[in-house]
Amino acid sequence: MKPGQRVAVIGAGLAGLTCATTLQQAGARVCVFDKSRGPSGRISTRRGDGWQCDHGAQYFTARDPDFRAQVARWQQAGLVDVWTPRLQVIGQGPSAAGETGLQRYVGMPMMTAPAQAMASGLDFEASTTIDQLQRGADGWQLHSKEHGWLDGRYHAVVLAVPAPQAATLLRETSAALASLAAGVVMRPCWALMLRYDAPLALDFDAAFVHGSPLRWVARNNSKPGRDRQETWILHADAAWSEAHLELAPEQVTAQLVAAFQALGAPAPAAAVAHRWRYADALPGLEQECAWQAGERLGLCGDWLHTGKVEGAWLSGRHLAHRILQDCA
Repeated sequence: MKPGQRVAVIGAGLAGLTCATTLQQAGARVCVFDKSRGPSGRISTRRGDGWQCDHGAQYFTARDPDFRAQVARWQQAGLVDVWTPRLQVIGQGPSAAGETGLQRYVGMPMMTAPAQAMASGLDFEASTTIDQLQRGADGWQLHSKEHGWLDGRYHAVVLAVPAPQAATLLRETSAALASLAAGVVMRPCWALMLRYDAPLALDFDAAFVHGSPLRWVARNNSKPGRDRQETWILHADAAWSEAHLELAPEQVTAQLVAAFQALGAPAPAAAVAHRWRYADALPGLEQECAWQAGERLGLCGDWLHTGKVEGAWLSGRHLAHRILQDCA
């Protein structure tokens, strides 16, 4: 890519931020847009009055050599650390809990830390929902729900958003990429953040759960770097979340708290529910990324590459390298 060429990246999750930083390091002028108030996507942390809770991705692993090297750099910078919870499997079903030698990494002091560090070096436009793309002779132009048509033209555009959102945005601009995204099924997840006034007398810090509305529970303050306030995160089962997707948050709260109480927990002092409409893909694709060189339009995200945090990083990196190669 020629130095100074402009690239728009839509989506500030790990895939989009990785793609953006890789392109910027190669000399591109990159602007990242996200509908949220800050970066991180589903690697997310909710903060309240005196408490915090990671309510999106709970941890990540590192198997690819390049991603392991990146994690080591994050560790050296104090942005991530290893989490070694007392882990159980409750009920009968498959689980990753039995994987020996598996290191689980978390952001420090919250899951968003690596994403925030990456975004700090980028031109980042928050609270900007891109809802239309238009390509002209002088490049791509972007329209946002909040601000209308934005100033500036872009040599290339990257979409780093969930597949259903990408399919909608691409419907009028790229039939091939829209079809690819439309063929991916993404599952929802209800998340419930609980605050307690005292530590719970449970013999686990995290558990994979089967035969319940819940699939995962974790003591958030057991993670390194967190404050001592007792907080727990509950993730509902995907099928349960799908069946109760439009349920009112207070109804979700009542049912998931009851499911947690069935595991031996008491009623919480406070609870906050959050609905992830596009939590993960089933199954995640294995094609790393998608790039239309003629249109200068690309897709990256965890749903294109293994469906995990590591996959998001690798997908963003692969797409950046494709862009740099084709736009040289």
